Amino acid sequence: MIAKVEPLTSARALRGPFDYRIPNRLDEVGIGSLLLVPFGPRRIQGVIVGLAETSDLPPERLAEPISALGAGVPPELVELGLWTAREYCSTPSRGLQLVLPPGTGRARKPVRPRTELLVSATAAAAEALAGAERLGAKQRAVLERLAGSAGETVTLGAELAAAEIEVADRATIRRLEDRGLVTTREVELSRRPEVASVGTVRGPVALTEDQRAAVAAIERADGGRFLLHGVTGSGKTEVYLAAAEAALERGRGAIVLVPEIGLTPQTMGRFRARFGDRVALTHSQLTDGERADEWRRLRSGEARICVGPRSAVFAPVADLGLIVIDEEHDASYKQESDPRYDARLLARRRAEISGATLVAGTATPRPESWVALERLELPERVDSASLPEVELLDMRERSGRAGALHERTRAELERLRNEGGKGIVLVNRRGYAPHLSCRSCGRAWGCPECDVSLVVHRGAERLACHHCGHRERLPSQCPDCGSVTLSRFGAGSERIETEIAELLAPLPVLRLDSDSAAGGEGHLGVLRRFEAAPAAVLVGTQMVAKGHDFADVTLSVVLDADASLRFPDFRAEERTFALVSQLAGRSGRGAAGGRVLVQTLAPEAESIAAAARHDAAGFLAGELERRRELAYPPFASLIRVELTAEDGAAAERTAAALARTIEPALPAGATLLGPAPRFRLRGRERRQLLVKSENRADAVAAVRDAVEAAAAGRGLRGVSISVDVDPQ
Repeated sequence: MIAKVEPLTSARALRGPFDYRIPNRLDEVGIGSLLLVPFGPRRIQGVIVGLAETSDLPPERLAEPISALGAGVPPELVELGLWTAREYCSTPSRGLQLVLPPGTGRARKPVRPRTELLVSATAAAAEALAGAERLGAKQRAVLERLAGSAGETVTLGAELAAAEIEVADRATIRRLEDRGLVTTREVELSRRPEVASVGTVRGPVALTEDQRAAVAAIERADGGRFLLHGVTGSGKTEVYLAAAEAALERGRGAIVLVPEIGLTPQTMGRFRARFGDRVALTHSQLTDGERADEWRRLRSGEARICVGPRSAVFAPVADLGLIVIDEEHDASYKQESDPRYDARLLARRRAEISGATLVAGTATPRPESWVALERLELPERVDSASLPEVELLDMRERSGRAGALHERTRAELERLRNEGGKGIVLVNRRGYAPHLSCRSCGRAWGCPECDVSLVVHRGAERLACHHCGHRERLPSQCPDCGSVTLSRFGAGSERIETEIAELLAPLPVLRLDSDSAAGGEGHLGVLRRFEAAPAAVLVGTQMVAKGHDFADVTLSVVLDADASLRFPDFRAEERTFALVSQLAGRSGRGAAGGRVLVQTLAPEAESIAAAARHDAAGFLAGELERRRELAYPPFASLIRVELTAEDGAAAERTAAALARTIEPALPAGATLLGPAPRFRLRGRERRQLLVKSENRADAVAAVRDAVEAAAAGRGLRGVSISVDVDPQ
């Protein structure tokens, strides 16, 4: 038998698969097996991606694998990994790395199982203790402890440590075993990640009529593709739970994707409460051992449901019957490193491979999903609670006034303090202020490595670049002119936190952004403190708008709601609508009701006005019409090719040469824009090409072939290249 092996290498120009002869000693290997193989003078890891009876090479030229490394991955995940590499113009090696067990693959240290040694005494132990045999001090201490256990098995680690016996001295146990005085058994322990729930976790509830209709449609459709469009607070999670229960009853598994690690505990808590140990958790903040053990539980079938962010789409769930994408509008489902996959598209592909049903749920659907998926509607909140009224506050009326808060916002915050309750305030910038400049000479502080301003972080007394991580001390005077009149322009989450804390003292004001979450308590700690407080205000970036369910939140505030409209991005309107709608939905989930304030310089913008009306269908109708006219997704696909180099001229030359290769290979009607410059990042100059095409498959193939040809030649010397299909 011949194994088609894809080597796990970092080289873009090196492509397999390569043929290896499978010896009889490795007759158990198959598609998905991980091997150690000879590769020229080296030994490298590779994955079997196919099997054949014969090879184009003569038998004497075929090498044999050195060994098999673990159980490997299911064949359907091999197919998914290779498809990901092709679809996102990456390499087979990088695609396969996504599906391998944690701790395996190129340049990774293996994760060993955690084991425990169980010890029990034999019948001969009592005679040995009575003096029939000579015993060392350690051996006698072990046997005496075992004699006191009344014949029960004793755990070496816990029980013998309590008897003040050296746990690490397993040699003592082995000598006793050789003498027939004890028997031992080594068992594998599961490193289960701790799950601490936050937010409202309900037990099983009676479903509403709309929820029952949605669950029934999902159960009827074997392999259907659904968009579960439900207003905030309409009980989409209960539909997911019921659909997962139905999948389990049919003997099938489920994957539940969430957009952020910060949302995982809340979703995990609800699924664990319903399904217990049949639920596994996976995300990047687990230890290597925890991730490996959860992967093994899923692979073996001990766990049948996997909950996690975008990488959970690669979980080895057997007999997969359901994939849920919660908050499917969220851009966090897009991977930022090669391969730059979109987990939403991969979920659809995996559902096709597995014959699973796909359910994408959100209150603010993407235009792509609105067009492509069959809709299930949840038009009302559970318990028939009404959606909160949204009040738009025109910040143009405050021209020249100090402070980032409108008078109405201040009044409602003070009312919150006086009456009790909780509020959430969103400002979509972190730090204290986004710009620092000298009022005397005009000097502006920028990053030395990137063409962006440094952000003021007053608490840390630092200026920081949010792109490359460069940091420097916050100056007390201008180094150019010596002036101490330094101005901080704009307001970030740190500044708003300070302003609200001063306004509402002694009411607790908490901050949730990537800076505060990087501290010891993390996302979960901040949310726990907010949940536990009888009254409090949570200030933060878009993290605060992502799916949190706190029944006692009565006030939501969006500051600078139109900020995202100023970005030169065709998705700006969509993102603005989603952000305002999602934050508004955090309010009024309890009996006390809620209110929403939206501060904006553009109250007439359709995305903001539609969000204030809670009108997703109306917004999407206009947005789809605009995109159809401009040939943007979902009516065309975009592919961005970025080239970076220390020398801008080299990046420009390479980008131009690549454009000359790509353009004639594109399908009819496709357009190629660029090369165009992008701002300098991490000390490297950047150029980009953008392909727009209604024929996605042929456009991706044209770009992939051109990049592979460039990598195989010498045209990329000193220049790095990356491809982003469906850039976000």
